[in-house]
Amino acid sequence: MQKREIMTGDPPQAEPPEDRTGNMSFLDHLEELRWRIIKGLGGIACGIIIAFFFGDFLVEHVMLGPTKSNFFVYKILGIDAIDLTIQSRKLPGQFFTYWGTLIVFGTIVGSPILFYQLWAFIEPAMESTAKWKTFGHTIFITFFFLLGIAFGYFVLVPFALQFFSQFQISDAIHNDFDINEYFSSLTMWVISCGIIFQLPVLSYFLSKFGLLTPDFLKQYRRHAIISCFILSAFLTPPDPVSQVLIAVPLILLFQLSVWVSRLGVRKRNKTLEKAFGNEG
Repeated sequence: MQKREIMTGDPPQAEPPEDRTGNMSFLDHLEELRWRIIKGLGGIACGIIIAFFFGDFLVEHVMLGPTKSNFFVYKILGIDAIDLTIQSRKLPGQFFTYWGTLIVFGTIVGSPILFYQLWAFIEPAMESTAKWKTFGHTIFITFFFLLGIAFGYFVLVPFALQFFSQFQISDAIHNDFDINEYFSSLTMWVISCGIIFQLPVLSYFLSKFGLLTPDFLKQYRRHAIISCFILSAFLTPPDPVSQVLIAVPLILLFQLSVWVSRLGVRKRNKTLEKAFGNEG
């Protein structure tokens, strides 16, 4: 039987990774953050300029698209839609809505650049990494953000908009909506979904740094499923099909977060084994 060697001395010391920010002072970090923010905002400004050239299309077919009963998503989802009556009750209402549409669309288009600049500033503080990893993490973040934007616009907005537009407490009350209120609600729903869909991203990085585990997420899986159905019941008409169409993607998103958390824990364990060595 082979004897195993017993380590009697001090454990091997892990070589600290090269810190490309180690020689930077506090003011240097602030200066880098300032330029990162400026570059990220520059990407958003480029997105707004692009949106300006397609302003009429974005307003008529993207921003106002869900207000029309012939919106193609209604046919796909089988929603019995009606036309919404939109009014401008404030003097600069249409002006603010027009530029708000350009700014929101430009922010979405320029978001990858903003994400990259912010992550390039944050990531060296957590680990030493190659530049290609920063690109990979940016793609990871941007993908789920845009996926959430798409879910919000093509799934959540049609159900929520038609539900609230057809909800009446009395026939004496007509549902005529202000353009600013409509634009604010549309933006809130879409951007909120983009943020909610960052759950797998958050799960991965928290697990990678030992702050979250798949077991913890599994422990609260039932609570998450119930929360998804409650949210879908609030945002959809009172029929099971609509509620399931909203709840199922949210539940799958949570399950994906559990799987991604497992990858983050595995990545953390490999990093620790590489740092301290694998005896035996």
